[in-house]
Amino acid sequence: MDRLNSQQRHANMAAIHGKDTKPEMVVRRWLWGHGFRYRLNHPRLPGKPEIVMRKYRTCIFVNGCFWHGHNVSLTPNPSPKGEGSKEFDNSECCKIPKTNREFWVAKIRRNQERDLKVQHELAAMGWHSITIWECELKPKVREKTLESLVFTLNKIFLLHFSTQAQSDDLQDHSIRHYEIPEEEPMMAAEDVSTEYGNKAT
Repeated sequence: MDRLNSQQRHANMAAIHGKDTKPEMVVRRWLWGHGFRYRLNHPRLPGKPEIVMRKYRTCIFVNGCFWHGHNVSLTPNPSPKGEGSKEFDNSECCKIPKTNREFWVAKIRRNQERDLKVQHELAAMGWHSITIWECELKPKVREKTLESLVFTLNKIFLLHFSTQAQSDDLQDHSIRHYEIPEEEPMMAAEDVSTEYGNKAT
């Protein structure tokens, strides 16, 4: 049973910000504290990824489980008129409110479709995409998630430069990766003093 009415639910959802969320800050501070450097919300890349790592040609998206429908599945839900339709099944970390449910299902579905489109566009430009989910940053599993992120970044780095070297040897320039023009610095210095005892410089 949903304990909030539609006005209360709307007020709660509207108060949630899309940038500098707590999960995103956890990832950013951890990366910065471990020597990784990045840019934020680059406007020249599809979807303006939260974290852009040029050295690794990788964009990191930190997704809220509710807003992006983590682990929800689509199941048939026939309408009264007999028309076939789809409905979300709740997952452990994404529970759709019963109040105004159709609105939230449609919104989450649009977010999922946009996420997929952005990832395809980035891939076509030669960029990798990594998605970290809010539930994967809970204290019990946070360290494991972030260590896995580093492993993946290093694997991408080795793969990219190995492929680049082969391409140079073959003098094959038919495929060119999209490079971000360097017009102005967009590096964000993270204050990690609260978690690591010193401030990054």
